[in-house]
Amino acid sequence: MGKVIKNIITGNSITKPDPVDIEVPFDGGVMITETDTAGIITYANRKFRNLTGYSKEELIGSPHSINRHPDMPKAAFEGMWQVIKGGNYWEGMVKNMTSEGKYYLVEVWIKPKFDENNEIVGYIAGRKIPDKERMDAALKLYKEMVAAE
Repeated sequence: MGKVIKNIITGNSITKPDPVDIEVPFDGGVMITETDTAGIITYANRKFRNLTGYSKEELIGSPHSINRHPDMPKAAFEGMWQVIKGGNYWEGMVKNMTSEGKYYLVEVWIKPKFDENNEIVGYIAGRKIPDKERMDAALKLYKEMVAAE
């Protein structure tokens, strides 16, 4: 089995599954999550929960990396964090993993949430169906990046 994820609210541990090479198609719709500034999930809508297979109780309080697929290079997320911590909007192609180890492909946008003092208090992310050519190019690049890690 994979990496153990600790939920900071419940104290429960969730063991990430080993990846399974089966795609769960994302059919669009509204799949939204929100996190605090450390990437801990504070909100996950029903569409996100249904697609990932995780319950609300498992997600709220867990790091968003709970659904990170091992095919995603660390550098891709390092760049994302630099952009959003700087108060900017980020968009990219992502391969994620369900609670069963199956994968799904999405184009993700993330933007910071600000308080009344213009301080970042968290992040909100939405997903859309990715453009196939852009996704294929991203997956090829990610494979090369992971091999270099």
